[in-house]
Amino acid sequence: MRDYHINIFCSQEDSGYIADIPDLPHCSAFGADPEQALAEVLKAKAAWLEAAKAEGKPIPPPSFKPVIYQLSEART
Repeated sequence: MRDYHINIFCSQEDSGYIADIPDLPHCSAFGADPEQALAEVLKAKAAWLEAAKAEGKPIPPPSFKPVIYQLSEART
C-alpha cells in the first residue's frame, strides 16, 4: 500500500482531532484523540483506494511534502 502523508490537528470547534491525507481529495476523519483520528483516517484511506479502484479512477502517487521537508531539501 502506498505511503501517504497524514496531517493530524486539534479542532477546538469539533472538540477533537482531525486527520487528513492531502494527496487523496476529501479523505479525512475525526477522533476524540490523535490516535483515534489516525486509526479512522487509515480506514478512510483504505475505503478511498478501494472505491477508486472499483470505479477505475486513477490513484494519485504520494506527492505531498510538508514545508519543513521542502526547506530542508532546498538547503542541500
